[in-house]
Amino acid sequence: MGSEGPMVYGCLYCPISYKKTLSTLEFADSKTLKEEKREELFESLKVDEKIGWAVDVIDPRVLSAKMLQKNKINLNEISHESAMGLVKRVLDIGYLLTEVYVDTVGDADKYRNKLTERFPSIKFVVAKKADSLYPVVSGASIVAKVTRDRALQNWNFDETAENMHRNFGSGYPGDPNTKDWLENHKHAVFGFPSLVRFSWGTCESYFKGGVQVLWEADESDDDDGCSRKTVKRQSKLSNLGFTGMKRKSEDIESSGKGRCKFFQSRKLEQLTLF
Repeated sequence: MGSEGPMVYGCLYCPISYKKTLSTLEFADSKTLKEEKREELFESLKVDEKIGWAVDVIDPRVLSAKMLQKNKINLNEISHESAMGLVKRVLDIGYLLTEVYVDTVGDADKYRNKLTERFPSIKFVVAKKADSLYPVVSGASIVAKVTRDRALQNWNFDETAENMHRNFGSGYPGDPNTKDWLENHKHAVFGFPSLVRFSWGTCESYFKGGVQVLWEADESDDDDGCSRKTVKRQSKLSNLGFTGMKRKSEDIESSGKGRCKFFQSRKLEQLTLF
């Protein structure tokens, strides 16, 4: 799985009667095809009146936020929701789906049951390496891969740091270009540009020398809002290689009440009753 750029899920749909023809169109697992061939097949399916397609492009910042938030959403769940969203999108534009073939993420049987529960009128076939077994899934993988490649080629960086370039390779951990790009675009405090999925394990090794970051939070007011008990809590940015430093409570407290000077100077208090 790549560590850079958006995640793209694709779907392809056609009449049942077109299945045999679909098998003659040279569709294959997109990873086994050269870029030129993928582009050629993508352009051909776009003009085929019997074929429809759709994609779900998930921004790397969204992926990082979901996978690193307090109530984490794992990649399997993100993948399942994206696939179900694509099925719903095709149904909503008026197509009657009777069979859907899906490349599994996680346990195939559990995934099929989940899909069937959501869409009981559709027959689902969920299998490992479905993009190599079923031409319709192969076509969907081509749509997704070409869309992702083009998104990376035309990526607009939010950051304005000097010496940024686009030679980031495939995004896979073993790609020398990807490793060089990550090494040369890391920041000790802010991590990577927003192109990078911070949640991927690929990124962790690049932050062993990162700056330690401590987040301080006040918690737990009494119900009447009069007396206050302050609890200090530190969160570790462990997924980025950052670890919080232990400090004495008197070093953390900025006033007698334990409130940060920012809030004290502005006379801001936490409210529990409105």
